[in-house]
Amino acid sequence: MASRYWVVSLPVQGSMSAASLWNRVQEQISRHSFDTPLYRFNIPNLRVGTLDSLLALSDDLLKSNSFVEGVSHKIRRQIEELERVSGVESSSLTVDGVPVDSYLTRFVWDDAKYPTMAPLREIIDTIQGQVAKIEDDLKVRVAEHNNVRSQLNAINRKQSGSLAVRDLSNLVKPEDIVMSENLITLLAIVPKYSQKDWLSSYETLTSYVVPRSSKKLHEDNEYALYTVTLFRRVADNFRSSARDRGFQIRDFEYNSEAQEGRKEELERLMRDQENFRSSLLQWCYTSYGEVFSSWMHFCAVRVFAESILRYGLPPSFLACVLAPSVKGEKKVRSILEGLCDNTHSAYWKSEEDAGGMAGLGGEPDSHPYVSFTINLA
Repeated sequence: MASRYWVVSLPVQGSMSAASLWNRVQEQISRHSFDTPLYRFNIPNLRVGTLDSLLALSDDLLKSNSFVEGVSHKIRRQIEELERVSGVESSSLTVDGVPVDSYLTRFVWDDAKYPTMAPLREIIDTIQGQVAKIEDDLKVRVAEHNNVRSQLNAINRKQSGSLAVRDLSNLVKPEDIVMSENLITLLAIVPKYSQKDWLSSYETLTSYVVPRSSKKLHEDNEYALYTVTLFRRVADNFRSSARDRGFQIRDFEYNSEAQEGRKEELERLMRDQENFRSSLLQWCYTSYGEVFSSWMHFCAVRVFAESILRYGLPPSFLACVLAPSVKGEKKVRSILEGLCDNTHSAYWKSEEDAGGMAGLGGEPDSHPYVSFTINLA
């Protein structure tokens, strides 16, 4: 599917009908740019209102479009990230089960959702309100998901960092620790290159150290974890002497209930993360469809309003959707311009506007017809 589409409207001039102009467009595109997909963009007879209201609305159209389009892309990027992290195969995005490109190229106005007799400003405000609410919901749901993920990351950092800082509870077993009224087991973090020094010196760092009591429990890229058992009353002296020799004594108290609680907390967070991720992904699928549908209705209003301002009343124009290749864009522009008379071209490229005006459509170049781009990705 194409990811970039043009929405254009051409003036229906003189005695020509919209159907006749549509036939001419099809003929010209198939003859001179046959590889350019072309579709009719069906816009209902919307309520025109006053010229002043249309002019006021046109000032807000580009800004409003950027907002709605931005929310659409934000949800799409969130879907892509969740699918990647979850290992879910990317699925085509849809609107009510219809692929988004098909929804665009076969657009049908939803009169139940957006009554055609409502003022254009009311339709635009309704669309913006709906999309703004979805964006707020997205922020809340993403924040909940990120909060659980942050908690999990914090636990994982504690369990995967170096022995100098990581949680040691899953490395120490009950049988490794001696705790009595007189004896205590300390945990020493020894640099890998200093293990021989530790084994030859720990018994002499202070008095009352149990001989041959040191045992290595774990080793990483930087440190080794050793136990040492001694009398409680000399524990502080041992810590001080060990520190002077470059050995770190980690505070540790084995608690089976606390360790089990940490394990349960980790399992709960992992379940919560999976549930939040799955729920967020399904919500994004649905919400993307809703926002995309709102965006296409917004584009229909935009084409209608800009065509009235460009071509005048009564409404007499043909709206189309095209997906030209990058190489074929210049040719398609030439074809479309050839279907417009010089009157509209001169109006759009007047001396006052030529050179700097981007036009109501927000395109970087001026054209003698309404035109703007829809980027799906």
